[in-house]
Amino acid sequence: MKVSDILRIKGSALYTVTPADLLVKALELMADRDIGSLVVMEHGDLVGMLTVRELTQILVKTGGNICTTIVRTAMDDAPLTCTTETDMDEVRRMMLDRHARYMPVMDNHMLMGVISFHDVARAVVDSQNFENKMLKAYIHDWPEGEGDDAVAPTL
Repeated sequence: MKVSDILRIKGSALYTVTPADLLVKALELMADRDIGSLVVMEHGDLVGMLTVRELTQILVKTGGNICTTIVRTAMDDAPLTCTTETDMDEVRRMMLDRHARYMPVMDNHMLMGVISFHDVARAVVDSQNFENKMLKAYIHDWPEGEGDDAVAPTL
């Protein structure tokens, strides 16, 4: 399974901010859309990610006073990224290694979407459920006497 499979199911809704936007506005957008991350774009290029983790860190650092703080102050300016062709096992490894909950998907310097750890987990569970269903159907339809190694041959 590839990242493109997740994006196909999830859709490609993107929510972005610029580094110069106020954090308060970014936080309002995240609350309004019930999302945990925003992609930070500048002049059409990905320059960072703003997630609940960065917001929590800046809130602690500023004592909760972020009224005049801009996104650039809090954003992760070196976010982990993948491509639409990245294999799901690689994405899981990358996200676990970096403790990343969100990952922008890039294709030739173009932002294609963002996947979350939740999206990855859902895709894995759905894939396993499908495989289990197929195996159960196969076993249920198993013809009697074929491939049955438990039956001893008669002499």
